[in-house]
Amino acid sequence: MRSIGAFVIGDEILTGKRADKHLPQVIATLGARGLALDYAHYVGDDRARLTALLRDTFARGDIVFSFGGIGATPDDHTRQAAAGALGVPLVPHPEAIAGIVARFGAQAYPHRVLMAEFPDGATLIPNPVNNVAAFSIRDHHFMPGFPQMAWPMMDWVLATHYPQLRREPPLERMVVVWDAGESQLLPLMSENVARFPGAKLFSLPSFVGDGGRRRLELGVRGAAADVVPAFAHLLAGVEASGFPFEVPPGKAP
Repeated sequence: MRSIGAFVIGDEILTGKRADKHLPQVIATLGARGLALDYAHYVGDDRARLTALLRDTFARGDIVFSFGGIGATPDDHTRQAAAGALGVPLVPHPEAIAGIVARFGAQAYPHRVLMAEFPDGATLIPNPVNNVAAFSIRDHHFMPGFPQMAWPMMDWVLATHYPQLRREPPLERMVVVWDAGESQLLPLMSENVARFPGAKLFSLPSFVGDGGRRRLELGVRGAAADVVPAFAHLLAGVEASGFPFEVPPGKAP
């Protein structure tokens, strides 16, 4: 299974002028198909940085869903960065131009049609809202930043390009340990990681109540064949530590 990534692009996200809504939606959309993100990047309006990131993800053969920066204003760099990362020119896409002209008529020229210039070899992602298409190339799917447009476009991409793409939903097992600091259980965690490399260990400390009682969520996630023995080892170690603990409902073996 190839890695799946997400890019959310725009200075407005990094400066706080807009709150990102894409990442939770991507996680939920993929999760409905038993899929999960392997990474996500927030990137400002920086063509050189975006080009370098895309060059890496293209080279790895990742599946990437990108949101934002495909317009025609000077602060939009995604189309140019994708072309630069692949070493191909931007070229006018006849079908994309036709869609823009059908939507805007004579007002499509001279500026709106610039949004139909895509990296050479790109295919279209139809836009159900205003008929201004987005584009895909090499399993990278570039959509606008507007959620009402981008989210149905992502659904279309998954249904059209990846109808059979599924993963076994990851299994998660967790124990809540009270009154323990992470350092006190670090030898147990290190041994668990070494013995069960297929399971992904997580440790989430917090403080509860006015007195700040320590609470530690300690667990593993991954394929069932990896998680079941890893959690048995983790739970046995917690029991032996002498700290009070509980296994939340649904997180038991």
